[in-house]
This record gives sequence, structure tokens and C-alpha cells, in this order.
Amino acid sequence: MNIRFGNTAFLPHPHGSAVTIGNFDGVHLGHRHILERLRREADARGLAAVAIVFEPQPQEFFSRQRGAKQPFRLTPLREKLRLLRDTGCLDAVWALRFNAELSAMPAPDFIQKLLLGQLNTRYLLIGDDFRFGAGRQGDFELLRRCPEMDTESTPSVMVQDVRASSTLVRQALSEGRLAYAESLLGHRYSLIGRVKHGAKLGRTIGSPTANIHLPPHRYPLGGVFAVAAHGAFGSRPGVASFGLNPTVSDLPTQKLEVHLFDFTGNLYGQRLRVDFLHKLRDEQKFSGLPELQAQIAADMAEARGWLARHPL
Repeated sequence: MNIRFGNTAFLPHPHGSAVTIGNFDGVHLGHRHILERLRREADARGLAAVAIVFEPQPQEFFSRQRGAKQPFRLTPLREKLRLLRDTGCLDAVWALRFNAELSAMPAPDFIQKLLLGQLNTRYLLIGDDFRFGAGRQGDFELLRRCPEMDTESTPSVMVQDVRASSTLVRQALSEGRLAYAESLLGHRYSLIGRVKHGAKLGRTIGSPTANIHLPPHRYPLGGVFAVAAHGAFGSRPGVASFGLNPTVSDLPTQKLEVHLFDFTGNLYGQRLRVDFLHKLRDEQKFSGLPELQAQIAADMAEARGWLARHPL
């Protein structure tokens, strides 16, 4: 899968492209259904299958402009690209930089310069509520009137009688319903980052942790979890804390710390993928380190018990 970043020229397929546009946050079952349909249409028409994603996501950009709290994000760009690649449906992804210039681009220019000029789009698959261009003036009907390409609306995918959506996944994660989130995603919810040096407090209280550096988004889940971690060592069960660590920190940034069961070794600099399997409890502030240490021991025992009943 070819990946292009930024707003530089994109080399079009000789015969043109079949294109879809969206945030694809989480790459859930609804997204996968869209990509599978795009792949079929691309093959039938002899076109390349291309997805356009925006980085940052438009809501994030406009929130920063207003000085408002950032919306929740499911998947950082690197993880999103991995999930898109793993669908096997795409020939290319164009990660467009969403900035002031792009947000101010008139809708006709978006069509002529980007869709037609750079991608040679001949087939477009988007939601019928898709809006684009300066002031969100471009819409599905404007695209449908473009004679150079066929424009169709994306289908909805129902999971347990509800429409699969990134919003629903975020809600499920915020409520700790990881199994339901997985049913919407079609895969375990995970985050990927490199192990960095931390305060090393865990070593002093008998539970050394790997501190995972994550892109600075606002993630929808928090608390203590039974997890599976994947890295150069293979796959290993463990317990993770994800949140603000109020007992030992007053910083407003979420931190992911993972303790791998029965593991000894140096993880610094390694990139780990952490699958969140089961929520044990919400985050809480303790009176001091002895109370925190006792709760960590209880969390580890509970995680081991859950993982014994649910092997990786």
C-alpha cells in the first residue's frame, strides 16, 4: 500500500482512481465494509483504490483554533495506516494535512485540484452527509453533479441492531465496554508506542512498568485493564494503567504504563502494541504509596485471574 503525506502532488493511476474520503478513526466494521466496496468498484473499473484521510482530523483542527478541549481520538495516524493496510483493500492512502489553507479552500477547488487534478478520480464513495470546502459549502449533491466521476453514497453497517460508527466505539470505550467496542471494530482496541524512561516508581514498589510514549491525543478510555502486549519478545499478558495517575502526578496528560507478567528484560526503545482486553476498575487517587501498592497487587491478581479464564 502506497502512502503519501502532506498536500504535495499525488501521482494519479494511469487509468484513474476510485476514492473514498473520511477520518477512518478506529477503522471499524463500517469502514471495512466501505473499503471492501471501494475495492470491488476499483477492480471492476480498472482503477486504483485510494483513501483520503486528514491529519489532524478536522474537528481537532477547529477545536485548536477555538481553544476548546480536543475531541477524543481512537487511533493515531501510524496505527490508522496499519489498520487500513491490513484490510488489504487499498492501493494507496493520501494523508492530507488539514490546515488553514485546506480548510479555506473553496469546494469547487477541492474537486478540481485534489480529486480530479491530483488523483484523477473516476469513482467516489462517500457518506451522503459529507461536507467539505470553505464554510462546509461542498456536499454530496455538488459531487454528484461532477460529470468526470461517478459518486455514490457509503452503506451503513449494523452491529447488534445499531449502526457501526467511531462515535459509538468511543462511547463504548469510555464506558469500559471493551468487548462491545471489539464487536464494532472487528478487532481488539489497541495503542502503539515506544517504551520510554519514566520515574521508575514501579520498581520501588515491586511492579516495574513499561512507560509507553503515545501521540498527544485525547483518548476515550481510562482506568486499569487486563492487556496483551506485543513486541520483539512476542506476545505476553499483563496489566496496564491508562490515565492521569492522580496519586503520583498532577499533569493533565494521559499516561500508559504496562506491567508484563513474568517478564524480565530491557524494553527501553522497543515499540509495543497494547491490546486492551478487560477493564478492571476506574482510576482513583490513593492516600499514599502503601495504599497504591496494595491496590496494584490486587489489580495484578484480578488481571491474572481474568486472563486465565480468557487465554490470549
